[in-house]
Amino acid sequence: MKIIECPRDAMQGIKAFIPTEQKIAYINELLKVGFDTIDFGSFVSPKAVPQMSDTVEVLANLDIGNSTSKLLAIVANVRGAEDAAQHEQIRYLGFPLSLSETFQQRNTNKSIAEAMQQLAHIQDICHQHGKTLVTYLSMGFGNPYNDPWDAATVLRFVAELHQLQVEIISLSDTVGISSPEDISYLFTHLIPAFGSIEFGAHLHTTPAAWEEKVAAAYEAGCRRFDGALRGYGGCPMATDELTGNMPTENLIAYFENIGLNLNLNKAAFAAAMAQSSAVFS
Repeated sequence: MKIIECPRDAMQGIKAFIPTEQKIAYINELLKVGFDTIDFGSFVSPKAVPQMSDTVEVLANLDIGNSTSKLLAIVANVRGAEDAAQHEQIRYLGFPLSLSETFQQRNTNKSIAEAMQQLAHIQDICHQHGKTLVTYLSMGFGNPYNDPWDAATVLRFVAELHQLQVEIISLSDTVGISSPEDISYLFTHLIPAFGSIEFGAHLHTTPAAWEEKVAAAYEAGCRRFDGALRGYGGCPMATDELTGNMPTENLIAYFENIGLNLNLNKAAFAAAMAQSSAVFS
């Protein structure tokens, strides 16, 4: 079981700039917990995402020497990937590839075809620098723009990524509209069909719907889950203001309740939970 903690996703939509020192302290606390990966920052235009403009400074001050967690940074184009790949501490580069043409344009100012070309170049950069590409299939369970979506479309995208030797694909419920039935169907069909790919679930949810989504993904074979403490963050395009990131504490409770040993430092987790209130206030 891999839990990926996503402070970057939680922070990036906040308009008020979170002081760099506060980000560093918070992520350093998260690094003590024992999460598989920390999605800590992004190498994107500061104009597009001002909150992440200090990613390089944050990275330089992270205490990763005594942590088992790997670092993941989001990139939106080849230039960002080239910049991120220069940093030895970063293990994963994450790229958002949308199944919705409208959202791809809004999110990265590119068409899906252009984004796929960029992704192929980013995969080459990852191979050259010993990084692993994580592709997020955003709007992976539908979209609010009436762009075409069905399970066959998801399978087609995954097949194209398989041709590029992408090793990790995270299905992203960007606006929190997935159903347990869709989650179960996709993971049940994708996991056995593409044995070389590790599939993850990046699920946004309302407070009432989180457990059925996690259960559907887990029972269908998913063993990689993204979350953010207290469910902070989420896509501003979601139609329900209660929709946010999957609360990490809920993931932990669910998996421990079914008997999994996650090997997490409970004291460090409690400290991070306490600190999150100040960071996101």
